[in-house]
Amino acid sequence: MFYLIPGLGADERVFRKLLPLLHGPTQVLEWLKPINDESLPDYVRRMAAAIPEDQVCFVVGVSFGGVVALEICRIRPRACAVLVSSIPDADRLPPLLRLIRATRVYKLVPPPLLKLFPWAGRWYFGIDDNLEYKTFKAILRDMDSTYTSWAIKRLLHWDSIGVGSCVQILGSRDRVFPPSPAPVDYLIPGGTHFMVLTHAQQISQILNELLRKQQASTGAADAEVAEVGAARSRP
Repeated sequence: MFYLIPGLGADERVFRKLLPLLHGPTQVLEWLKPINDESLPDYVRRMAAAIPEDQVCFVVGVSFGGVVALEICRIRPRACAVLVSSIPDADRLPPLLRLIRATRVYKLVPPPLLKLFPWAGRWYFGIDDNLEYKTFKAILRDMDSTYTSWAIKRLLHWDSIGVGSCVQILGSRDRVFPPSPAPVDYLIPGGTHFMVLTHAQQISQILNELLRKQQASTGAADAEVAEVGAARSRP
C-alpha cells in the first residue's frame, strides 16, 4: 500500500504521471487546513487518521510532504517513509532556507505575493517543460494562504530529533534541497524539485521494487510463522 503526500501547497495533480505506474494500491492524503497555530505533531495525528495503526505500508512524501511522512511514521511504526525531493532531518536544511529562518524574512512575504512571480518558482523548482509549468502555475494559483504560511513555518522550525529512518530519493539538479556530501539512497540524474512529474518512470521503478521486497519479506515471515505453528501442532 502506498500513501502519497504532495509537496507544500500542492495536491494530487503532482502524482498524475506516477499513480498509473505504481503496482500496489494507492491513496493520496490531502492536506488538511491547520487549526489556528497547530503544532506539527497535532497536525500529523489528524493526517495519520487515514492510516490503520497496524498497517504495513509506504508513506511517500514529496518535499514538505516528506517531513510529514517521517512524522507519521513516528506514530505508525509499521509504515516506512519514502522521501521524494525532501530531507531526512532538519540538519539537512540547505543554507538558503537556514538564512530565511534566521532572518525571519518569511514573515514579511505573504503567500499571495508568491503567486505573482511563477517564473521565479519555475527556475527554483527546475521546471523546463511548458506543460509541467502550466500544472505548476495552476497549483500555485490554488494554494491556500493560511495553510502555506503555517507549513513554511513548520518546515523551517521542524524538530526532527528522534525521527526514524527512511528511503530518500533525490534529484541531482534539485535547487530546493540540493544533494550534499551525505549519502542518498537513490540519486536520480537530472532530477529537479519537480521530478515527481518529470521523472515519474524512474521513481515508480524504485517504489515498485521497494514494494516487491516488502511483500517478499512479509511472505517469508508469514511462512515461517505458519511452519512454527504447524510444528507445535504435531503430536
